[in-house]
Amino acid sequence: MARRTTTLEVRRTERLTPHMIRVVFGGDDVAAFPDTPYTDRYVKLQFPRPGVRYREPFDLEAIRAELPREQWPVTRTYTVRGLDHTAGELTIDFVHHGDEGLAGPWAASARPGDVLRLVGPGGAYAPDPGAQVHLLVGDESALPAIGAACERVPAGVPVLAVVEVGDAAEHQVLAGDVDVTWLHRDPAAPTRLVDAVRALEFPQGRLQAFVHGEAGQVRDVRRHLVDERGVPREALSVSGYWRRGRDEDGWRADKAAERADGEGAGAVSGAVRSVRFAAAKVTGT
Repeated sequence: MARRTTTLEVRRTERLTPHMIRVVFGGDDVAAFPDTPYTDRYVKLQFPRPGVRYREPFDLEAIRAELPREQWPVTRTYTVRGLDHTAGELTIDFVHHGDEGLAGPWAASARPGDVLRLVGPGGAYAPDPGAQVHLLVGDESALPAIGAACERVPAGVPVLAVVEVGDAAEHQVLAGDVDVTWLHRDPAAPTRLVDAVRALEFPQGRLQAFVHGEAGQVRDVRRHLVDERGVPREALSVSGYWRRGRDEDGWRADKAAERADGEGAGAVSGAVRSVRFAAAKVTGT
């Protein structure tokens, strides 16, 4: 089945923090964009290759069938931060670190009327209305999904969040009654995220956890929750959005190799379920 392609036009941009840019899109296609139940709803942004023109109407399947791979659009995977069919707007937050990467610099230079195409959406997580405690863990790449999840948790239900960012200037206001632990990145302390989760005192009740971000940290937090806290696996949404030192293309290649190794050995790796970024990887997008 052909994948859904949505054409968006930039309406406005907003610098949320020094390194996070919000882009609000409009366009006729927004009306048909599916309003799925997931708060980690993700899309595959399609960035044209320099010097390559794609015929209209844009058809990704035809492009891949007709053009050599080096001319295909570059894909970057991002979370839909908000969807407002009434206003005809779709919002995506981008991490921006100067000229590094692809999507971040694009967002920094985006102007009203600029066109961007995407494929999707996908997704797998939403806060369970029956959960009595919610735990949200991640870094900048997970902040859009964490923010969307906070807006969906019923009033009065405890939410604990542990979020790693560059510094205090990168803090964001999260909706609802959320107890947030902000961590400031320190390369000399790679276990700070799992240490912060380990130090939390969980309220009584059935817990649901969302743990997304850098693959190594996600793995460590998952092990702590399952092995030390006894959290059932079915109560976890766990996904490595990026891996330190790798861009999205390299991360996909790593995961493809891991899947191939797992299939050859008759095993499936459960440390990280997904091969995608939710918003942006922290070191180049």
